[in-house]
Amino acid sequence: MNFTDQHVVITGGSTGIGRATAEAIVAAGGKVTLIARRADVLEVAAREIGPAASWITADAGDKESLLAALDGAVAIHGPIDGLFLNHGTEGMFALTPDYSDEDFERVMRVNAFSLFWAVRHVLPAMAARGRGAILITSSLGGETGMVGNIGYCTSKHAAIGIARTIAMEGAAAGVRCNWLSPGFIDTPMLGDVPDAFKAQMAQRVPQKRVGTSAEAGAVAAFLLSELASHVTAQGLAVDGGLLGTLVIEQ
Repeated sequence: MNFTDQHVVITGGSTGIGRATAEAIVAAGGKVTLIARRADVLEVAAREIGPAASWITADAGDKESLLAALDGAVAIHGPIDGLFLNHGTEGMFALTPDYSDEDFERVMRVNAFSLFWAVRHVLPAMAARGRGAILITSSLGGETGMVGNIGYCTSKHAAIGIARTIAMEGAAAGVRCNWLSPGFIDTPMLGDVPDAFKAQMAQRVPQKRVGTSAEAGAVAAFLLSELASHVTAQGLAVDGGLLGTLVIEQ
């Protein structure tokens, strides 16, 4: 991969898959702007990645904050060649009759509305330049149903719908849009999960292990790169085969 003279903005970029993607892009000669909520974590990530990485704090669920961060990224590193919308929230876990309006609205704002705000903001400039790559983190929950998490599943299905629409609207102008569907990935989100439960999760995966942020980040970087220049309106699952198979208990 070659990201020389390219600027990629990554939301949710301070840890996990976002940070791993940033590391891969910088290693391939690119510049990155990391966007997330926690300044202290962002500062550490950018410092460790190197001088090609900058950072801006923003709450993706707040429209003005998110758009200001995107404009700030342009001011630092120039036009956005790639946009990786990797932020998200799980929301509450409850059966649908007990799921609150407030939490459903919050999850949709962070996981779906923010994607609409961001792509609407950057798409015109990408189209005017005749190139650009947008990648959205969906989930296995965007491809299947999950008991007790209607907000998350709805928002991640919406993310795929947004990606497909933007791919079609941007294709003639040279703008691509795809989505990533991580499976069980060892990110900070799994940090509080007991080891015994992680082991159970791993047994559901055909490869019998959870994935790493580096593995998912490598796929994300590929989809943002010119190596994927003829790939658009597509999703890639980084899940050890979980989505495409049925594991039968013996």
